[in-house]
Amino acid sequence: MTLMPVARHREKVLGSVQPLPAGTVPLAAAHGLRLAADVRSRLSVPPWDNSAMDGYAVRYEDIAAAGQEPVTLDVVADLPAGSALDPPLQPGQAARIMTGAVLPSSADTVVQLEHTDRNEPHGELPGTVTVLKEQQPGGHVRYAGEDLQPGDLVATGGAVADATVLAALAATGHDAVWVHRRARVAVIATGSELQPPGAELARGQIPDSNSLLLSALVRQAGGEVSAAVTVGDDPDDLRRRLAEVTPEADMIVLTGGVSAGAYDPLTRVFADSADVSFSSVSMQPGKPQAFGRHRQAVLFGLPGNPVSAWVSFHVFVRPALIVMHGADPSTVVPNPVPARAVRGWRTPPVRDQYLPARIGIDADGQYTVEPAATKGSKSHLVASLGRANGYAIVPGDVDQVAGGDVVHVVIDEQGAL
Repeated sequence: MTLMPVARHREKVLGSVQPLPAGTVPLAAAHGLRLAADVRSRLSVPPWDNSAMDGYAVRYEDIAAAGQEPVTLDVVADLPAGSALDPPLQPGQAARIMTGAVLPSSADTVVQLEHTDRNEPHGELPGTVTVLKEQQPGGHVRYAGEDLQPGDLVATGGAVADATVLAALAATGHDAVWVHRRARVAVIATGSELQPPGAELARGQIPDSNSLLLSALVRQAGGEVSAAVTVGDDPDDLRRRLAEVTPEADMIVLTGGVSAGAYDPLTRVFADSADVSFSSVSMQPGKPQAFGRHRQAVLFGLPGNPVSAWVSFHVFVRPALIVMHGADPSTVVPNPVPARAVRGWRTPPVRDQYLPARIGIDADGQYTVEPAATKGSKSHLVASLGRANGYAIVPGDVDQVAGGDVVHVVIDEQGAL
């Protein structure tokens, strides 16, 4: 049997997907989406010279001698944040000013309250203020445009509109942004043995964990689950389900039925299809893979064992989803980092091992790794997946990992160390 290298299968997948159409959405609806174009500032940030402190706006020439002896000024205005007032300050005059308030055009320095004899910010506006300490010219002033100028780049196309990006867009004068829409993903778990979680199990039946697993992974990758269903091993049932979910889907992710079993429905439904191909990929778990298109939707057929499905999603489906959301394909494959094995484990012959792992940090700040399951790498050990916060990649020419060996790991973005 000829095994396809993991990298080649992933290249095939990424070469077949394109970013989804883009549209303008309000900032409040853009969280987690990717920008479809560079965004530039419409404003100076900050838009006005303003005070970085609660204190008094002054002309520096009036208080330059405060280091030798106190200087007393007349207080002629009160400026809270948001005030549009621009009081002219004559020689010997000051304005009380709060943090964020616009600096008067005739002032060039702010003296903080603690350096005056009027250090109570909530009192009545005093008639005078005495500056008690030496000040720096321009002290405690935030200058207009010191962060960004109009036309400066705020965020690049392909960036995720996370909390900080959205805040930057709002601060630079935007109320909406051009983004790629979320991929609509239909999840279909196949297998006559699958029953709803919590159901009483007859002999031979197991709970369906795959539809929940894949749906959650889709959402973590930024996608929208348009359907999550379970079907048995009857090919006609699968055809009916596909007909129901495909019109709304950009992607279909199936689990089970991709191997050579007598009752595998996916191979029977697409056996003669020119649009869906079946491959044996050089990885463990996750060797049997299906990929192609069903009408307008990208289609993945993943193994039915939950650990295999979890690994396959991370290695193949998640990168494709991120590209569909507008990322550069060259950026979507994570870079593994070295970690030291806490204990040893067995590896499969020939195939690369993708081992769900518990990744930690030792006292020296170095990554550590151990199998998430005490029995190592077995594709049915779904209950142990709850311990995994990433996976280890062991090349096929490595016979066994021993405690203390350095292997490469990928840390799940959602997993806490």
